Amino acid sequence: MKEYKRVLSIAGSDSGGGAGIQADIKTISALGCYAATAVTAVTVQNTQGVAAVHAVPAEVVAGQIEAVLSDIGADAIKMGMLQSVEIVRAVASALSKYPGIPIVLDPVMVSTSGHRLIEESAVRAMTELLFPLATVITPNIPEAELLLDGATGNESLLDGGAWKAVDLPVAARTLGGHYGVSVLLKAGHLVADELVDYFYNAETKEMVSMASKRVETNNTHGTGCTLSSAVAALLARGHQLTEAVQLAKGYIHDAIVSGADYRIGKGHGPVDHFCRVKNHK
Repeated sequence: MKEYKRVLSIAGSDSGGGAGIQADIKTISALGCYAATAVTAVTVQNTQGVAAVHAVPAEVVAGQIEAVLSDIGADAIKMGMLQSVEIVRAVASALSKYPGIPIVLDPVMVSTSGHRLIEESAVRAMTELLFPLATVITPNIPEAELLLDGATGNESLLDGGAWKAVDLPVAARTLGGHYGVSVLLKAGHLVADELVDYFYNAETKEMVSMASKRVETNNTHGTGCTLSSAVAALLARGHQLTEAVQLAKGYIHDAIVSGADYRIGKGHGPVDHFCRVKNHK
């Protein structure tokens, strides 16, 4: 019998379909894997923003994880929105029963508009309970700032208080060394024509830079979710960590380019998750 490569996404639901669990399912499927899910929150949102968030009870989140892993199993796991300390603890407890599965953790802490999405206690719980289980974390710059506060004791690594491209490899290595986890630090919040993400592999100590041209588009909703679930899918398919990150970077760039000229909704639309597998006519 044939077997699917399986990826479990543990994240929040986006009713608009562009981010969260919905983006994860599309990405994992587009990259040739079977997607299973554990929903951590139900959000009321569309392309214009989030109107409400309903957290799923922690025991139900843990139950979903157990139901999937005890039956279907997983070749990789992606984690996204984990809103509370209770959910973080429940996820950590559930996953501790299934060691050895590669885990991609997207530390969803700050919204695109700069608002904190989880409490400080939940951030602390995430770094203490989930980072030790993770293979790689994928923070953006605002999330890296929060994590660096814990890693450096509020000692800023920045010159003049504003991030520059030269700060990213230093920050990625600092985070990786302090938390003992590989780090993909995303450059999307920088203002430049060329954006360079940095990947620090904590296992090999190598630093890899990945450059791409900025795409002028309003359709960037869910890029972080899409990138992290792409890394998970590629790990599930057997790629080594650095290669999986590089291939995922190429995929998200292609998805942004392919979806740049589409119009859906009145705000920030999604990327084209199926850019490599469907025929646009």
